Amino acid sequence: MEEARVSTSEDSDPPALADARALLRTDASPAALAAAQETVLEFLAVHPANASAHHLLACVLLRLNRYSEAEKHFLRTIELAPDHAKARWMLVRILVQRTEWEKALQQIEVLVRQYPDDPDYLNLKAHALLHSGEYEGAISCFEALVSDHSTAEHWMFYGFALATVGNYQEAIVSYCKAIALKPDLGEAYWSLSNLKTFRFDSSETGAMRKALDQPGLDARNRWLLHFALGKAFEDAGDYRNSFEQYKNGNTLFRRQLQHSADKFADFVQRSKALFTPEFFRERAGSGNSSADPIFIVGLPRSGSTLIEQILASHSMVEGTKELTVLNSIAMRGSGTRDGYPEILRHLKMEELRAAGDEYIARTRSYRKLQRPFFIDKAPANFHHLGLLHLILPNAKIIDARRHPLGCGFAVFRQYFPQAFSFAFDLAEIGRYYRDYVELMAHFDRVLPGRIHRLFYERMITDPEREIRSLLEYCELPFEESCLRFYDTKRAVLTPSAEQVRQPIFTDGLEQWRHYESWLAPLQSALGDVLTSYPDVPKFDRPSALYGTSWTVSVTPQAPWDTR
Repeated sequence: MEEARVSTSEDSDPPALADARALLRTDASPAALAAAQETVLEFLAVHPANASAHHLLACVLLRLNRYSEAEKHFLRTIELAPDHAKARWMLVRILVQRTEWEKALQQIEVLVRQYPDDPDYLNLKAHALLHSGEYEGAISCFEALVSDHSTAEHWMFYGFALATVGNYQEAIVSYCKAIALKPDLGEAYWSLSNLKTFRFDSSETGAMRKALDQPGLDARNRWLLHFALGKAFEDAGDYRNSFEQYKNGNTLFRRQLQHSADKFADFVQRSKALFTPEFFRERAGSGNSSADPIFIVGLPRSGSTLIEQILASHSMVEGTKELTVLNSIAMRGSGTRDGYPEILRHLKMEELRAAGDEYIARTRSYRKLQRPFFIDKAPANFHHLGLLHLILPNAKIIDARRHPLGCGFAVFRQYFPQAFSFAFDLAEIGRYYRDYVELMAHFDRVLPGRIHRLFYERMITDPEREIRSLLEYCELPFEESCLRFYDTKRAVLTPSAEQVRQPIFTDGLEQWRHYESWLAPLQSALGDVLTSYPDVPKFDRPSALYGTSWTVSVTPQAPWDTR
């Protein structure tokens, strides 16, 4: 195995690999990448145990967006050269992109052992532990980071980890230390504002305004400072200036996003055309039979975290987080000729079962308490209700719904680190809400009784009645602990973390009314969805908002490979 010990340094590349690497420029064309791939494959045919060649091929495949193949060659690289940190680092990137945090953590542990003094690897370990639900381990890593590598960013993320487990006072101290080290760190100010019970004083508000006046301030810190100032003015009752700051932050962030309201509206119409009663009857009995998952869907800021906290207070239910597993399974069909969701038309029963098996297997690592049921509260899973029903026909589905203006403005005033692309423009929020209601109304018709709808306002005003109804739908016995959900000790990752650790209060129900004068774009886009609430208008007729009826053309295509 002499070739396995070939140096991983690029300077020692054989001429053939050096030529291939030269083709791998940042601006390399598809033809150049194909040529580099061919060159490396020819070299590997003669030297199959050359670690540098496998690493180079993996990098080429990564540039070609062939992630699964790239992963195999990164794995082969570190098998041949265990000290090849670059290959292991790139492998971690692929695993993180797929949210396979458990696998990523295994590779990160090796990097930390190899380079114990490298703060980047320890920082990555802390984040991986955080995403894996290992919160105490994450906090320990951040404590080591701020002790030995005291940077503003490390203090900020340490504060986030502390807030996740409910240590708010320590989190505030940590965020303030981050600001002391970097006074224009918008994310630290925004993190403070995200602690709903924190209030900025006049000196902190002045410091944020001063930071915004700096001409060299980067865009990310600028828009985050606007969001934080919006909260500061809101707390002071200065709603005009508050709205102006929220609007500025949203406008800046929206510029770097790609979002098409028309595209999502088209997706809704195509979903309605595909998912008919006959479509589901033909596939009855498909999927994994597990009844373990409880999905909470809807729009963000609709009360989903409150519902999760209530259910997670039951002795038989475990809360996890907003999992991305269902979305990643769905998106494997988006690059096919038919696209998603039409590709589901061609899936065989065994493929649907395999997809359901995969979901159950990939979510197992998030179930730390091993309770019979667990919650997946990713709001946008409502996009995938057709797929969900096919692959997990016994899963529970809860639709968290809130008044369109209350929900819409709450979305507008909340910066989302993992951006919902629709969430930064009032008219786009309105259109998205409308399309969501239309899609849910369709599934109510074709799968009657399948989805339990819970209105936020009813939960706030009559919690016991709504909680008993919720538990009945989930086929769970009533437990008093669900009424005292605020006593349940668990990590909460969403902006509502503080609120769900307190008894239910009604203060936020009418909060949007302070801003009603500026919500005309949202109201207009909502149309009769707003005037009908909590009922829904009829969507069978062509919508005046889109001005046209919808037809869908489906071309047969090979089944979507779920392996």
